[in-house]
This record gives sequence, structure tokens and C-alpha cells, in this order.
Amino acid sequence: MRLNVPQERPRRREENGTSPGSSDNRPGTRKLPDNPILHRLKSLEDRAPERSGDQRRTRPQADRRRAEQLRDVPRQRRRPVPSDDPRRPARTPSNIVGLELRPEEKQLLREAGRFRVVRTADLRETLYNGKGRPLENDLRYLRDKGLVETTHVNLRRDGQRRTIERVEVVTLTKDGRRLLLKQGDLPKDQWVYAGLVKPREAEHDSQIYRAYRKEAERIEDRGGSNLRVRLDFEIKAQVQKAIYAERKADPKRDMAEIKQEVAERFELPFVDGKIQIPDARIDYDLPRDLDQDASQGSRTGHEDIEVLTAAYRPGHLRAKAQAGFRAYASASDRATLTSKIEGDHHMMEEILEL
Repeated sequence: MRLNVPQERPRRREENGTSPGSSDNRPGTRKLPDNPILHRLKSLEDRAPERSGDQRRTRPQADRRRAEQLRDVPRQRRRPVPSDDPRRPARTPSNIVGLELRPEEKQLLREAGRFRVVRTADLRETLYNGKGRPLENDLRYLRDKGLVETTHVNLRRDGQRRTIERVEVVTLTKDGRRLLLKQGDLPKDQWVYAGLVKPREAEHDSQIYRAYRKEAERIEDRGGSNLRVRLDFEIKAQVQKAIYAERKADPKRDMAEIKQEVAERFELPFVDGKIQIPDARIDYDLPRDLDQDASQGSRTGHEDIEVLTAAYRPGHLRAKAQAGFRAYASASDRATLTSKIEGDHHMMEEILEL
């Protein structure tokens, strides 16, 4: 038998921590401390509406400021800055907004573009009269504008040098090449190169400019003018294109006969069944004779130059000697070449020193 005994309901605490019906004189129960995490969450909830309104007001302004910073603002043309040296002219405005170039800087771009790679030491002697500080300032300016690049390359050791010798070379960038072509200061049909294609051949290729300067002085002394340069890259491309055209026209034709015909067309020597291509060909105009008709125009000529290094083999050296190129070599390379062609001492007499 189960008895239903009425039970008193539990008293509910008021919000202030006292039970109903208790007097004020009775001491209240101990209040629990606030939870800091809940307090922080509540404060964030209270500030959420206000923050969302601020974001709606400030975010478009922040996005607008960020877009203005990323926007490509056109550079303003700067006025020519007077040079400290009165003998050195100021930069003149060029076709590109914000870019001003001195005559030496324009010539530096032309030399680097025509020869692909040039040593800074040679530029210092030919364009800056042996002064290194103006050259360094101009190279720094051209590098900052993204027109040229300077690189250090290692020279070969010939057995006498125990340490590796390094030289600095200059090449054009793609932007520098575009600027040089846009300015139009080059002779007609002059190729312009950019970038260092073969770093291993940089030592050899950087000496072509030095050989060109020596040969150009000799040509100008004979009255030659309007000098143009064609490197082996350009000559090989033209020769290969001509050979391909002849083979396509008559596939049964003898290859040796085609090469000999193409060599005669480009005025190149044909030695041992191969077309000998120089490192560079200098085309120039000769002065017109007094008795020559003006309608015939000026006469033209060319000179082929070859830079020999210690890496050349004896057979290669003999082929270049038979081709009749104007051969140049540095003093250190001449010592090594002498040991390779001991039986052909007459060949060394035809090699000029750089």
C-alpha cells in the first residue's frame, strides 16, 4: 500500500540570491563570480551591430584606397638633371615617359645590343675615356630602369693563373632592346640582341667587341664609314635559310655543291667542304671616287674578324687561317696557341693581339 505524502516544492532563488519571504536582516547567500569568458562573449555580442555598421561604412573606403595604390599611375616626365661635371651633358628626354638618357648611356645600349655581351672594362676605355665612376653611375641608372643587366663570368685558367679571374659583362634586357629599336639610332638592318644565351662562351664573345674596335679604327683610317656589324648568329641563320631553300628546290642536288654556291653568294670561304663563318662581319661604305657617277651610290666593303682562344683545336685554327679572316687573340691565349701549332709558326704571325 502506497501513501501519497505531499512534499514541499523547492524554493526558487531570486535573482539577487535571496529566497522569497526572507527578511532584509537575514544575511544573503554568497554571490558567484562572473565568468570572464562569458563576459567577453556578451560584450562582443553587444558591439556586433555597431561594428557591422562601421564596417559597412569603412570597407568601401579601404577598398578604394587599396585600389588606388595598386593602380598603375603613369610616370611623369622628369626634367633633365644638370650634371656636376660641366663637360658631361645632362640627360635628354627619350620616347619613354620618365626616362632620360645621356649620349654615353645611349651609346652603351647600342654597343651592348649590337654585340650581345660586352665587358665593362672595354666600355670604360672606349666610351668613358678610362673613367670608372661615370660608367658605374650610368650602369646603376640603366639597371634601375630595367634596361641592362650586369653579370660576372669566370675566365678559363691557362695553368699560369692559380686563382679564377672574374670579369663583369653587360647585356641588354628585353625592355632595353625594345627601347633601342624604338629610338631608331641604329644603322639599317642592324640586328639587336638581348640576354646572355651561352654563359660558357661569354669569355670568347665578350672579346669580339675589343677586336671590332681595333678593326674599326683601321677601316675608318682608310675612309670607311657607316659601319654595321653582323655576328655569327645572323650569318649562320642566313646561310642555313639559303641551304634549306636550295635543297627544297632540288632535293637530288649534291650537298657539297649547294654549300659551295651558298658560300660564294655570301662571300664566305669554303674550306674542306665546310662554309667558314667568322665571329663577326663588319660592313662599311667606301668613299665615292671623284670620277664615279653619283647615281651609282657609294661602294661597300666588308671585313671578317675571328677571335681565337686557347680552346681552339689545331685543325680548327688551320681552317680559320686558310679562310683569311682577321684573327685576334689575347696575350695569354697566344702563348697557348703557339704550343698547339708548333709546325705552323707562320700562322702566329697573322694573329693580331687584342
